[in-house]
This record gives sequence, C-alpha cells and structure tokens, in this order.
Amino acid sequence: MDDLVIAGRRFTSRLILGTGGASGHAPLKAAITASGTELVTVALRRVSADAPSVLDVVEDCGVALLPNTAGCFTAEQAVRTAHLAREAFDTDWVKLEVIGDEDTLLPDPVELTAAARRLVDDGFTVLPYIPDDPVLAIRLAELGCAAVMPLGSPIGSGLGIRNPHNFALIRERVDVPVICDAGIGTASDAALAMELGCDAVLLASSVTRAAEPSMMATAMRQAVIAGRLAHRAGRIPRRRYAEASSTFEGMAEL
Repeated sequence: MDDLVIAGRRFTSRLILGTGGASGHAPLKAAITASGTELVTVALRRVSADAPSVLDVVEDCGVALLPNTAGCFTAEQAVRTAHLAREAFDTDWVKLEVIGDEDTLLPDPVELTAAARRLVDDGFTVLPYIPDDPVLAIRLAELGCAAVMPLGSPIGSGLGIRNPHNFALIRERVDVPVICDAGIGTASDAALAMELGCDAVLLASSVTRAAEPSMMATAMRQAVIAGRLAHRAGRIPRRRYAEASSTFEGMAEL
C-alpha cells in the first residue's frame, strides 16, 4: 500500500488509533500492536506521576504520539492545551478538538476556526476534527491546517458514515489529507471511508470498547488496506440494469 504523507511526514499505515476507552494498558498495547498503526492520539489529562501511564504503552509500542485537545469547549482552552502538550511531549503536532455541545460532542466551527488560526500562526501542525462540512474543510485547509478530519457520525456512536456524499465533496475540494474521524463502528465503516477517498481513518471506541479489542484492531487494519486498494483500483459504475460479463456472440445455436 502507498504511504500516507502528512506535513511531509510518511506513515506506512493509514490507520490512526485513539487510546480513549481502553479497559487497561495490556489490552491497549495488544490493540495498538494488532492495528499496525504508527500514530496514536492521547488526550491531555492531569495524572499522578507515579502511576502507570498510557504514555508508557505508547513508548513500549514504538509509535508516535499525537496530543489531542479533547474536552475543550473554547478556542482559548484548546490553544492553551496545545501549548501544554507541546511543552510536555516535545511535539508541535496536535489533533484539534473544540466541542460545541456536551450531548452530541459535535465540533464548534467558530471556536475551532479561531483556535486553528492561532495554532497555525504559532507553528503547530494542526489536524482539526470537523463536521462533514466541505466549506469549513476548505477554509481550514486555506488557513494552513495539515489535514482535515471530518466526523462520520458523533463520537462513540458507532453509526458509521452518515453522509458519504459530503465526504466525497471534501476529498474533491481540499489538497490536504482527509482523515475520517469518529463514528466508525465496525470494519466495513472503515473500508467505506477509504473507498470514498479518505487518506486515513482515525478510530478509538470501535476498537477499545469491542469485546475483543485486538481482534477488532486487526479487522480495522485489514479494512483500511482493502478500502484504499479498492479506491485506487476504481469501482465499476453503478447501473440500473444488468450487464453480462460474457458477450452473447459465439453462443451455440441450440
């Protein structure tokens, strides 16, 4: 499979794994390994320095860290969290989340755009979590975001991609990588995202809260590969009527 390139950085895997919702460090480590991912997201939280940390798992797995501003509701909160993450983890990459509603966890486009503008100006590599809105995706790409990450459906809902048409429009209209983020419920959802032209899939709950997380991680890994290959191979056109795969010429006269 061809490499994923974000802001000049290459990844052989097109699956990004979130760490939220894992039942423990051992199953999380097994899932990360099974997924084949090279990049995992971690939300910035205050924890005891003496307690085992998700960061230990990330280091053991040898994968890169993508700090996440999950839980922020304003641009100011998100910008401060990103700066704390840069100091703590020595990376200017950030997954930018600015939530606008506690029940749906849908992004706030106004606060999100304001935060993205400030973080790009501050030298961050910004990957914003956005609604499946082609116009907002264009605006954020124009601001200098390194990728756009439209939601398939609300975080943790497992509803899959509710508006495939908008995903196709976003892929057509922006030059930066498009990463499907949120709503993935099972492997066929991940495959569909890639068939629609997404460059990668980011998921968490569908793996960490599966009955068998490492098995689901393996399924997601293979689905992302299958979807990418199908997208590049080109699907046949949908037709109203049947089209025989073999010609009728040369048939025996019976």
